[in-house]
Amino acid sequence: MTEMSPTAAGRVAVVTGAGQGIGAAVARDLAARGYRVAVLDRNGAGAKEVARSIGDGAGVLAVEADVADAESMAAARAAVIDTFGGVDVLVNNAAIFSTLTMRPFEEIGLDEWDRVMAVNVRGPFLCARAFSPDLRASARGRIVNLTSGAVFMGRPGYLHYVASKSALIGLTRSLAREFGDSGVTVNAIAPGSTETEVPRDTVTPADVARIVAGQAIKRRQTAADLVGTVAFLAGAESDFVTGQTLVVDGGMVFQ
Repeated sequence: MTEMSPTAAGRVAVVTGAGQGIGAAVARDLAARGYRVAVLDRNGAGAKEVARSIGDGAGVLAVEADVADAESMAAARAAVIDTFGGVDVLVNNAAIFSTLTMRPFEEIGLDEWDRVMAVNVRGPFLCARAFSPDLRASARGRIVNLTSGAVFMGRPGYLHYVASKSALIGLTRSLAREFGDSGVTVNAIAPGSTETEVPRDTVTPADVARIVAGQAIKRRQTAADLVGTVAFLAGAESDFVTGQTLVVDGGMVFQ
């Protein structure tokens, strides 16, 4: 069970793509640790449902926002600042993956390529830019980017997704340099194949068995396996960690 953290009390965390899956699990976990949480999602109903599951009150805010749209993110920031007065932690989790169909790269359409890059790369950039003044003003600003272990395996069939998540690692490293003089840390987490409530028809039982067989820890990864690492990178214990990518995948990839 998640325990309240004395260093988290009163701090504000913004979690994107938090209307379902990993983002929802992260939002709930940070709230349980004492953070005030802004639940951002393009699906406003999903954001509201997650916020309700956390609990009504001054400690949670649901915001409908498209991370790939600059005006939408400006409005989202205004709503968060109006409610909480500042931002200490930004978790860039929003991404396109579950709706993608595995296919040879020659068959990936330009519209699909552009949308994946818009959400998975431009989105974290726009979010970091929008909340930059608030993170710099924080006594302990943090950005945590969710990338993917697929980057280190060169996973076939999802070239646009893998390329976008590889770009996010580069973004993480450069942002760590950009923010370093303000004491803001920027790190990434690379999950393995993670089971959530989000359906993926393309993942078969045989696929799951193959994935688990390749891990050192022989069980299916869940969103609960990631929340502790997010909390570590968001907290005081990681004050001197920045520009890093932590792989959390049960030992599928060793670095």
